[in-house]
Amino acid sequence: MHIAVTGNIGAGKTTLARMLAEHFGWEVFYEAVENNPYLADFYEDMERWAFHLQIYFLRSRFDQARQIMHSTKRIIQDRTIYEDAHIFAKNLYRSGYMSTVDYETYFSLFQTMMDVVKPPDLMIYLKADLPKLLHQIQKRGREYELNMSVEYLTDLNAHYEEFIASYTDGKLLILDVNHLDYVNRPEDFEFIIKEVDRALLYG
Repeated sequence: MHIAVTGNIGAGKTTLARMLAEHFGWEVFYEAVENNPYLADFYEDMERWAFHLQIYFLRSRFDQARQIMHSTKRIIQDRTIYEDAHIFAKNLYRSGYMSTVDYETYFSLFQTMMDVVKPPDLMIYLKADLPKLLHQIQKRGREYELNMSVEYLTDLNAHYEEFIASYTDGKLLILDVNHLDYVNRPEDFEFIIKEVDRALLYG
């Protein structure tokens, strides 16, 4: 079984994936953030490093997808290959940070990969508005994220909403996390557990 947690930067994906894994006994596949050699440079100069960053993430996510498909374990994944193409790369292209030829090259590679990638059994989307995202980003204090513009986060949120509205590849659970604190309020985490159980059972 493959569960995926999606959502904007600062939505709480990694924390929720870890907590659900601990509760259900699942294995976690985390996003390759800390070891990404392009990430800090990207936030300093998005236009120069956009293509490099997205190719790195795409390759990393494709490797994860192959491991998941060949695994017999129950796995929860922090962010998906879908988001790389339909949200982050598309946003960089539409914002002028990625050229047309780079975006077309990137997207053709993504489409080739999708010929062999299976969608998750359940996709959990963490819906979070800008104040929530900014609070979470400030709280965790990654230096390279603190330079992100409000406009960039707003554009990403718009792309997430667009993607989720058109997603039909599998079961989808939308969790509005604007007023949830599943780290500090056990009742909020219990609510999420019940929602995940219901989504897996009924879709």
